[in-house]
Amino acid sequence: MTNREILEEANEAFSKGNYEEFLSYCTEDTTWTYVGDRTLVGKDKVREYLAAAYEESNFKIEKYIEEGENLVAMGWIKLKDNEGKMISYSVCDVWKFRDGKMAELKAFVIKD
Repeated sequence: MTNREILEEANEAFSKGNYEEFLSYCTEDTTWTYVGDRTLVGKDKVREYLAAAYEESNFKIEKYIEEGENLVAMGWIKLKDNEGKMISYSVCDVWKFRDGKMAELKAFVIKD
């Protein structure tokens, strides 16, 4: 599978709320950096964050750019805020793959 196909399968699981299946596409030492916000290291930290931050969400990837072990996915996501209101964000996720798994994420998330 290409890196894009791997991410598309992982995102399909994510969209159904199946975070464990999504995490099966990540390396054990996966590192996620939300630029200007936080960095998560390892599946356990990512798992905790997903359960809290993505309790209710929907998203769409509108464009991919792939080069070697790097894949850029651009689109939007809607997340529920602390007051229960859905907020829309533009996203640009830069993924680095290692041995067919998602090893690193650098996420640029901007409120619309």
